[in-house]
Amino acid sequence: MNSVFAKRRARLLAMKAIRDNYVPEEKLMTCPRCGKEHERKTVAQNLSVCPECGYHWPLGAYYRLSTILDPGSFRELNGKLPAADPLSFPGYREKQRAAQRKTGLTEAAVTATGTIGGAKCVAGVLDSRFMMGSMSAAVGEKITLAIEYAAKNKLPLILFCASGGARMQEGILSLMQMAKTSAALARFSDKGLLYISVLTDPTTGGVTASFASLGDIILAEPGALIGFAGPRVIQQTIGETLPEGFQRAEYQEEHGFVDAVVPRAQLRDTLIRLLKLHEKGGRSA
Repeated sequence: MNSVFAKRRARLLAMKAIRDNYVPEEKLMTCPRCGKEHERKTVAQNLSVCPECGYHWPLGAYYRLSTILDPGSFRELNGKLPAADPLSFPGYREKQRAAQRKTGLTEAAVTATGTIGGAKCVAGVLDSRFMMGSMSAAVGEKITLAIEYAAKNKLPLILFCASGGARMQEGILSLMQMAKTSAALARFSDKGLLYISVLTDPTTGGVTASFASLGDIILAEPGALIGFAGPRVIQQTIGETLPEGFQRAEYQEEHGFVDAVVPRAQLRDTLIRLLKLHEKGGRSA
């Protein structure tokens, strides 16, 4: 029993360390949107949201889960699944090791079981600090295993997406993860289970073209960039000026791609309500 308690305490302390260290060490932080300076502690207490303009800073994966899951309910899935270098791409291992040192993660995805408002679920997070949350074979495998675990145990699934797309250093093996995760979600959907996709800044490329867009309910954080190609690429391709706010969460909600834009402070309560609405028999409730 003491061994179990010690392991749990160590895990919680590790999560706290990552959470505390996520915001840069400088005492003051400058908001990239409004340019106002705020104390680091104030921003951290506000869930890394600018108190002035509401800009949402990116969140680390463990920090994100700590703001959503009930305290003490976190149980990581496949935490030791290693990063790989299947093509022996020059310099790739060094980039992986640098990202691991920076984030404390083995790869760009963290998946876990837990409860939200008492409702058991499976949750996954892509961490944009790890090579822009790009989808490697290991990330695709971890997401697929989480989907299959949720299907096997008849649990709702919540995935927080943040990605620059496919991991170019893994070539076609990265692109294959689009089909792999989508197929797993099709089997999950056939069981009538609930999948909530939460799009955060940025959600682009192959992740948008696969599991990020397949949610029964699709939520987004304010101001999140959501699309396949970036706006600059699109504008250069079509040779036209894009509408104001093009590809941002609010624009996507207005055009029906996103069901609701939910500020970070309201996200946990929103998920609690959605899970309660669907707790009797998945989507068929």
